[in-house]
Amino acid sequence: MRNITKNVGSSYTEPQKGSLNIEDIKRVLIIRPNHRLGNQLLLTPLVQEVLNSFPNCEIDLFVKGGVAYPVFENYKQVSKIIQLPRKPFSNLFKYAKSWASIKSNAYDLVINGDKNSSSGRLLTNLAKAKIKVFGDVNESIQNTYSDHLHISKYPIYNLRYNLHRLGFARNDSPIPVLDIKLTDAEIAKGKTILDDIIKNDKKTICIYTNATGDKCYSETWWETFYERLKTEYPDFNIIEMLPIENISKINFKSLNFYSQDIREMACIMSNTSVFIAADNGVMHLASAALTPCVGFFSVTNENIYAPYGNGSVAINTNHTDINDWIKSIDGILR
Repeated sequence: MRNITKNVGSSYTEPQKGSLNIEDIKRVLIIRPNHRLGNQLLLTPLVQEVLNSFPNCEIDLFVKGGVAYPVFENYKQVSKIIQLPRKPFSNLFKYAKSWASIKSNAYDLVINGDKNSSSGRLLTNLAKAKIKVFGDVNESIQNTYSDHLHISKYPIYNLRYNLHRLGFARNDSPIPVLDIKLTDAEIAKGKTILDDIIKNDKKTICIYTNATGDKCYSETWWETFYERLKTEYPDFNIIEMLPIENISKINFKSLNFYSQDIREMACIMSNTSVFIAADNGVMHLASAALTPCVGFFSVTNENIYAPYGNGSVAINTNHTDINDWIKSIDGILR
């Protein structure tokens, strides 16, 4: 599909430089047809970038599954979420209707949020819009920004590049971080839940021992690491967030909590000092709760998926040892 669609958009003609102003961009469509929690959270910086660039615009999101609703719940300028069913062959009519809806609306700006998404390119080409950003990363971006591989950052660099070509002012402001936009009331609720679990005034380290497939470390790995954490940080609580399967790679040896509400999970994590996990969607949720994260990578590319901002670090465990990991955690906690 990538080979088939790689040239989609090559016939698109850009508006003339200087023909559009900031106030002309009122309706924006961002396309990211992926159902995973992490991928929807990794879209939040691009949404923020669009709102920062065009503060009077409204945004429609074209996504898959329902997780975008809680993720963007507090993004008031996200006016519509066009939702593809997670199982298209079981919902062919709804799937076709979602695709067809793209042609029924006119936008000022359409952005494909993933350059590797064939359906994203096709939908961008199908949409009616003055400006279309298909997602290809220009060579000048690759030569200028050392972090251009990051899945949250390159769409922003790409958008800025395309807008500057059209005559908009150059934008070199810091890249927005992942943000689920927790309210003060949600954060206070998270503190109440956490305080009820730990029952003391010590700061808290949160760990999450699960991950999908090869990204998941073994019970022996996690138990060794957990024992080292207890030795190194006796003045901290250590609490485990349990996955939806309600399992633990440390056999429930620490305090723990369980929730299937992603905003509740985020508000609890926002009250902890650091969140430690392998690369997974819940790691990105902690990052979107503005919590410092330590992300462990062994099979996925940290240059693409690393947590960033808020003091977060990504660690490749193939080239480091437990002493290196403790040093990184020290950099956050001490």
